[in-house]
Amino acid sequence: MTGPGLADVVLMQRRATAQVSTEDEERFFIDTLAEYQWSRDVAGLAPSTLDNLIRPVTEVCDYYHLPPWRITPRHVDRYFAGPGTRAGSTVRQKMTRIDHYYAFLEQRYGGEVFRRFGAVVESPVDPFNRPAHRGDYTQRIPPSARAVREFFATWRADLPNTRKFAVACRDYAMAKLAYISGVRASELCGMTMSDLHWESGSFGRFEVMGKGARRSGPRPREAYMFATGRELLWWYVEEVRGSFCDDPEHPLAPVWPSERLPDNVAMLNVKVAPAVTPSTFRKAVGRASNRYLTGPVSGLHPHLLRHACATHYYESGMSLWEVQKVLGHEWTTTTVRYVRTAQGDPELASMQAADRAVQRLRVDKGSLR
Repeated sequence: MTGPGLADVVLMQRRATAQVSTEDEERFFIDTLAEYQWSRDVAGLAPSTLDNLIRPVTEVCDYYHLPPWRITPRHVDRYFAGPGTRAGSTVRQKMTRIDHYYAFLEQRYGGEVFRRFGAVVESPVDPFNRPAHRGDYTQRIPPSARAVREFFATWRADLPNTRKFAVACRDYAMAKLAYISGVRASELCGMTMSDLHWESGSFGRFEVMGKGARRSGPRPREAYMFATGRELLWWYVEEVRGSFCDDPEHPLAPVWPSERLPDNVAMLNVKVAPAVTPSTFRKAVGRASNRYLTGPVSGLHPHLLRHACATHYYESGMSLWEVQKVLGHEWTTTTVRYVRTAQGDPELASMQAADRAVQRLRVDKGSLR
């Protein structure tokens, strides 16, 4: 008489786990979420980032009232085609976070989940529903330096005609500073009044919370005002910033406040207003580019202003290393991707190098005499 086969063993295990209650699965699910956050906390991620890592997982599981090992690719398809429908980039980000959590769950708890609940851990993000990473690998071609100058000149000339003058001035100053300094939208929106250091460097600098490299988390860095940025910021702080309903001299007051205040806060008692969000800033730049930008590049967004900043500084003679410092990059190879559309003439550069060599020879001959 032969013993039970593998299929019989699996069947018996599943029958043994059939008595496991839904509450047991929920508690175990919560434990895995906490363990996942702890592991990522050890890796040095910020608390807000830790919360965002598990939010897409809990969204899908709460919608179906199922633990993750009961979620199938079909569940994910239906969720993101229905109640979870968002912009393509948002869906891609959520699917990536779901996939990362399942990789953790399979490696750390795959065997235990099978023993306790008779389920196999497998990511519901499969080759068929995995979002394609579109758009980010193409060249971002910024407008020419002339087109950008005309864009900002036309925008500023039209400021007196806007319905909300202070808000329009704020959006204009934000966009132009993003172009001058090359800072990211998230860095710009996070600035407070205490981050402005007028006496630093030749023209003043300001501190921003930069993007971390190699999962190091956000970290502060200095950004450059330059002469035009200093003049722009001084005009904005002196003539525009006080028009918003908070105390601009409070050290924690945002440089770029939102006009919308919380409903439960009295207008006259507000000391620190909420800051403008990157999405609001992006919409403002898009609207302005539709109205004032001319030329082959018909649309602008904050990150394209960052590319324009790098490209135009490089074209004007700033070295690659200096552009790297302006953008706050750790690696020069990252900066190269920002200036790949910079105009260059290898033949002219070769002739100029030859001329410099001739001049050195002449100087050397003269010194020998």
